[in-house]
Amino acid sequence: MLDGKTVAADQLDDRGFVLVPGFVDAREARALRALYDDDALFRKRIVMERHAYGRGEYKYFANPLPARVRAMREELYAWLRPVANHWMLRLGSNAVFPETHQGFLHDCLEAEQVRPTALLLKYGPGDFNCLHQDIYGPVAFPLQATLYLSRPGEEFTGGEVVLVEQKARVQSRAHVIAPEQGDLLILPSRTMPRTGASGTYRSTFKHGVSTVTAGERYTLGLIFHDAL
Repeated sequence: MLDGKTVAADQLDDRGFVLVPGFVDAREARALRALYDDDALFRKRIVMERHAYGRGEYKYFANPLPARVRAMREELYAWLRPVANHWMLRLGSNAVFPETHQGFLHDCLEAEQVRPTALLLKYGPGDFNCLHQDIYGPVAFPLQATLYLSRPGEEFTGGEVVLVEQKARVQSRAHVIAPEQGDLLILPSRTMPRTGASGTYRSTFKHGVSTVTAGERYTLGLIFHDAL
């Protein structure tokens, strides 16, 4: 499922994000999407328009997370941890992330970040997500992932992913991505290291979703830190 890890890690160092095609098949994507209708699985529902986040809605899973969601979170953390530690070193931080995701969640617990942040998002016609960062407290993992659960062009149109990167002293750059069902996007949760003429500097990322023009679009957000 995570073949090509070295290539993907190189792309993360180079671009800050990587799209992993076919991370799950269509059957699993449909099964994950179907979880949205089971309110017992979730701790909170957010209507984005009420908070000026955009339009659409999402639900945060409650503990214990569904087994497949928990397993993906742990698997991805283990894969991304070396990249995250390398980024911290380049940014001049002495932070070292624990070997296991459970160990990292213990760090969150010590900072009183105890609410799970894995979430399912649902967009309909006219819905969108404003540019934002998913930071929920002082403890934060520098990478996160989004899994795409709907078929573009068949189940929805529009709804492209927008990543905006702000480098030091230059204008922002936008990256527009149109993932297929089952693809996984790995992206910075806040900043990544870049190399410039004067050494390493921080490049800031925000992400959002362009307007869905028709149909319904579902995604699974996998954020590795918990929330206050």
